[in-house]
Amino acid sequence: MHYQTVGYLERGEYSPSLMLALRIADFLRLPLDAVLSLHPFPSSTR
Repeated sequence: MHYQTVGYLERGEYSPSLMLALRIADFLRLPLDAVLSLHPFPSSTR
């Protein structure tokens, strides 16, 4: 993923496709709803 895409995602200027959201969730080892949520998820301690 291009670094500019990450910036757009962080600023809410771009909505990821489902495939990109799945890849991000897999990479970060997060549930998909944490990636797609409009509200922040609380930090989880494992």
